[in-house]
Amino acid sequence: MGYYDDHMQDPQRQNRKQKGNRGGTILASLTGAILGGFLVLISVPQLSNMGILPYDMDLQGSVTEEESAPDRNAIQGERVSFDVNTDVTEAVQKAEKAVVGVTSIQSGSGFWNNNMQQEAGTGSGVIYKKEGGKAFVVTNYHVIQGADAIEVSLSDGTKVQAKAVGEDPWTDLAVLEMDASQVKQVAEFGDAESLKTGEPVIAIGNPLGLQFSGSVTQGIISGLERTIPIDINQDGVQDWQADVIQTDAAINPGNSGGALVNMAGQVIGINSMKIAQSAVEGIGLAIPINYAEPIISDLEQFGEVKRPSIGVAIQDVSMVSEYHQTETLKLPKDVKTGVMVQQVVPNSPAELGGLREMDVIVELDGEKIDTVIDLRKHLYEKKKVGDALEVTFYRGGEKQTQTIKLTDESQL
Repeated sequence: MGYYDDHMQDPQRQNRKQKGNRGGTILASLTGAILGGFLVLISVPQLSNMGILPYDMDLQGSVTEEESAPDRNAIQGERVSFDVNTDVTEAVQKAEKAVVGVTSIQSGSGFWNNNMQQEAGTGSGVIYKKEGGKAFVVTNYHVIQGADAIEVSLSDGTKVQAKAVGEDPWTDLAVLEMDASQVKQVAEFGDAESLKTGEPVIAIGNPLGLQFSGSVTQGIISGLERTIPIDINQDGVQDWQADVIQTDAAINPGNSGGALVNMAGQVIGINSMKIAQSAVEGIGLAIPINYAEPIISDLEQFGEVKRPSIGVAIQDVSMVSEYHQTETLKLPKDVKTGVMVQQVVPNSPAELGGLREMDVIVELDGEKIDTVIDLRKHLYEKKKVGDALEVTFYRGGEKQTQTIKLTDESQL
């Protein structure tokens, strides 16, 4: 026979041999498992009592974990709650309900919406006073400019009709009055003059509309006593310079009129403007509350700001040609700045005090005056109606001084 024939076996014999071996293996494995389980039942309680195992066994055989590794699934499913309370959260809680949404409503125009009122824009406001069943809100003038109706949205979503009791485009401030029955919180004014560069502050308002009402952003005081040029009548000529606080707390459209708050929860500024250019980030501006308070008081009490006036129309000397500076105004060669009187209002303090057309004002109360803005800031920020004002001016090349009594601007 060949090689393969020598190793062939009887198939039936081979099958019987395999079955016999399988049966013996199964029986041995079963016996081993029973004996192993019996040994575990006997030895584990003894080992646990001896402190060898990392857990204890109770009488029913259940495991009580003490020093065993934590259950990862249990940790992942556990909810942890923290009671976070910081200076920031406390400041926000003190002021947030006093910050409201302000919606300007105007009558529609056109064929389809003629005589229908529609929302013209939204901003923010701050409830600063509650008295006699009325609540008073300070906001920005530009937020309600041209409004036929005004709606205030409280922090809980309640909407209350309001009316403007005073507006001032020069400072971009306005005061609203509304029913106080739903008002729960009134803001506290702080001291903007004590602010320091780098001090943390919080901006509260409604950026991009009421859907983000009560938004809170945090930053620092980036700069103090900043001046921003303002063109009141949009004629391309600067009429005023607003003194503002600069912050990097995010102030976006809709934040206007909202509160800039210190860590004591006090309002130290009314958010007003933001330099919105593609190359500029993190520059927000607010009207200092110390500057805003007397404006707010006048608007609430009189409906306007009581500003002193001398009763003249004026122009910067720098806008006058050099020829007319020398030949018409007769100014000395070293006088290149000042304010030229273009017109004198009849029966005004200027006329009664002896001022005339073509006079060039160079000083007020001994303070140098270079521009129209300088003159206005001296009057509006340092003088009151009824005060005496010392005016130094050039007339025909001669320097003179007159004292005049200031009157209410609205009376001229």
